[in-house]
Amino acid sequence: MGESVVADFVGRVHAPDVESDEPVTGRVLLSERRLVLATDGGKTTVPLSGVFDVVVGTVPGDLQSFFSDSVTLAYERRGERRTALVEGKPEHMDRFVRLLFKALLRDVTVTVRHPAKVGGRVTDASDHTASVALRPGAIRFVDCPDPFEVDLSAVIDYERTDRTLAGTQRPALVFRHALDSETVTSIATVPNERTLNVLGRYIKLEYDEAMEDLESFDPTEEQLEILVSIYSAGGEANIADVVTGDVTQTSMVLDTLRDEELVVDGESGAALTRKGQMIVTSYLESVNS
Repeated sequence: MGESVVADFVGRVHAPDVESDEPVTGRVLLSERRLVLATDGGKTTVPLSGVFDVVVGTVPGDLQSFFSDSVTLAYERRGERRTALVEGKPEHMDRFVRLLFKALLRDVTVTVRHPAKVGGRVTDASDHTASVALRPGAIRFVDCPDPFEVDLSAVIDYERTDRTLAGTQRPALVFRHALDSETVTSIATVPNERTLNVLGRYIKLEYDEAMEDLESFDPTEEQLEILVSIYSAGGEANIADVVTGDVTQTSMVLDTLRDEELVVDGESGAALTRKGQMIVTSYLESVNS
C-alpha cells in the first residue's frame, strides 16, 4: 500500500468492484490514507479523503440479510458516489471502527465553545480553535486554552446547524452531554460538511445504541410528568418538588423509574440518568416540533 497498515483482517465485503450481488470473503487493509478490500475477484481502493459518511451497524435494505457487525462507507471517487460495506468478527470490527474514525479525523481542526451552556444557563465561554483527538469511547478537544473530553456514553442529544464565524457561515455540531451531575452543551464548528458528517457519526456511536434500548420503553403520562419535573429542576430534585398528586403514588412511580434505570438517588433527591435525560429530550423535541 506504500504506507503503514494499521488494520489487517479477513472479513466479508461488498463494493462496486465486487462482481457479486452478495458479500464475499475478502481481506480488509486500512492505512491512514486508504482502505483496500481485496478479494479473489479483484481489489477496491477507497481513498479516505473521499469518504464523506460512515455508518456503523446499519445496512442498506437489500443487504440486511447478509451483514450483522458491519460498517458502511460512503465515498466519492472520480466524481462518482459509491458505497463499500465491511463485516468481520466483533473484536476485529471494534478495533477497525476506532482506527477508521481516527484516520478520518486525523489533523482535523475545529472551533469549539465549551461549555456553551450548563443546564439551561448560557455561559460566557469564548470560541477557541482545537484539534480533535480520539480514544476508545471518548473524544478529546485539545491544543486549546481549556482542553476537554467527552465520554461517548454520556452524550444525551445532538443537532446539526450552521454558525457564522469571521463573517463566514460554517456547519456546526451542537451536542449535550452529562458531566458529573450537570448537563453541558458544547458546540463544534467544522470546516466542511464531510467533517461534520464523520465527527457527528463518531460522537453518536453510543447514542444510537442507547436510543435503541429506549425504544422498548413507553412511559406513561405520570412517568413523563415526573421525569420532566426532575429535568426542569436541573436534573435532580427532592421528591417534594416532583409530587404530582398522592405522595405514595409518586414514590411508586419513582421506584418504577429506578427499576428502568431512568432515575437514581442523587445527593439531594431523585436524579435523571443519561437514559432519563434522553427520554425527556426526545419528548420535548416532539412537543416543540
